[in-house]
Amino acid sequence: MKKLLYFMYAIVCYAIFFATFLYLIGFVENVSRFSFGQQLAPLFAKTLDTGHQVLPVLPALLIDLLLIALFGAQHSVMARPAFKKQWTKIVPTPIERSTYVLLASLALIVLFYCWQPIQLTLWDLSHSLVGDVFFFLSLLGWVLLLISTFLINHFDLFGLRQVYLYGRENKKSGKLAFRAPGFYKLIRHPIYFSFLVAFWFAPVMTLGHLVFTLGMTTYIFIGIYHEERDLMHAFGDTYRAYRSQVPKIIPFTRATAESEPLGQNELAK
Repeated sequence: MKKLLYFMYAIVCYAIFFATFLYLIGFVENVSRFSFGQQLAPLFAKTLDTGHQVLPVLPALLIDLLLIALFGAQHSVMARPAFKKQWTKIVPTPIERSTYVLLASLALIVLFYCWQPIQLTLWDLSHSLVGDVFFFLSLLGWVLLLISTFLINHFDLFGLRQVYLYGRENKKSGKLAFRAPGFYKLIRHPIYFSFLVAFWFAPVMTLGHLVFTLGMTTYIFIGIYHEERDLMHAFGDTYRAYRSQVPKIIPFTRATAESEPLGQNELAK
């Protein structure tokens, strides 16, 4: 019975995550602005730039920064091994990852609901070739993001593999072996790279959109820093060699030598 409950819980958490992820795409892309998105407008009444700006710029800015900080703190702190060690004394290990995914989704939902648009336009490339290219690249970022999760192990990343193995073998899921397939041969963090592409290539950049993008970019690099400082007990010298050979975030650049102890990137989260 417990195995079934864990499995159902993981499925529900994954469904909430996937719906939240789809909403995030529409939220960032302001899908209701486009003619093809008008039918989706009732689902995306609130996006980065749509909805009524009811607050002055400074209070809206403070609220938006707090929302980004809330998401970043939850997403980063709960991913750290020291936190997981204590957390799994409360939450059963097979559903620890699913719970993390659920709470990350809830943090994003709070951000969606409470976000304060700041509609001062910094650039508007819509209805131009450059704007079309930006929009295409932004959408490409989301596609690359999803592909990158499957190149490692999508179902482990979002908690389904853990409950499947627990239900089938009644044991904890072991850590995945280190691999660097596909995009991971070009950069160490293709998931984060994909987010950056999706966020920055905005055909219309408002002040609110820029605040979101800068905030999330800051979180991404803080996250990379902490992930790469996690102890190397999972991958050791194998990951050290990988890090010395593959650039962090920009493809086709030279990897820099870094001497401090390394940790797990998103491959091992």
